[in-house]
Amino acid sequence: MNRIDRLLGILTLLQSKKFVPAEKIADKFHISVRTVYRDIKALVEIGIPVSFETQRGYFVVQGYFLPPVSLTTEEANALLLSESLVYGFADRSIQTHYSSALNKVKAVLRSSQKEKLDVLDDSIKMQMHPNLVLNFEYLSLLQNAIASKNIIEIEYKNQKEETSKRQLEPIGLIFYAFSWHLIAWCHARKDYRDFKVSRIIRLKSTDMPFKNTTHIAISDYMKLLPVDY
Repeated sequence: MNRIDRLLGILTLLQSKKFVPAEKIADKFHISVRTVYRDIKALVEIGIPVSFETQRGYFVVQGYFLPPVSLTTEEANALLLSESLVYGFADRSIQTHYSSALNKVKAVLRSSQKEKLDVLDDSIKMQMHPNLVLNFEYLSLLQNAIASKNIIEIEYKNQKEETSKRQLEPIGLIFYAFSWHLIAWCHARKDYRDFKVSRIIRLKSTDMPFKNTTHIAISDYMKLLPVDY
């Protein structure tokens, strides 16, 4: 990757997150931290308002927006292939949002790219076992609750077909054993619980903030799972 492409990549990364540590930039672009410092300085010198906050990292000052960038044919193809995966492993709420986002991306493509994408779209299919089709619409709402750190209320049916109502503090979603699982702190059990999303009967966001100020990282909880995939 030449330096111009790397600088654009760093700027895009900075705009995709609130803060980005120098070490993360170095890892992503396979460069040294010292080179990151030089690249950030170069961005500032051409007028891009990049700032730094101790303990958190670099960020682009609010209010600056990168002009729309054109996608390469390969990037557009990758997004199209991802759509097949979304329809195979996400529920209806995520499918709807992804299709809407992809249509916005397609709108900025050149005519020649759109034609090739249409051909490719007709040439990629994914066949799922009926038992794996996700007919619920909870993932989008769960994502919002996790990101906002809001308490949710669910009605849940366990493996014994027993129904219960729970108030939860959702900390993450994990896809394992061919199913989406919600990991959450259960107020009734005073402990973390693993809820299979397909067994949720009803779901409601309370818009109330978490009562617990600290929770286990989802990556640490994954180490406790009964399977290693």
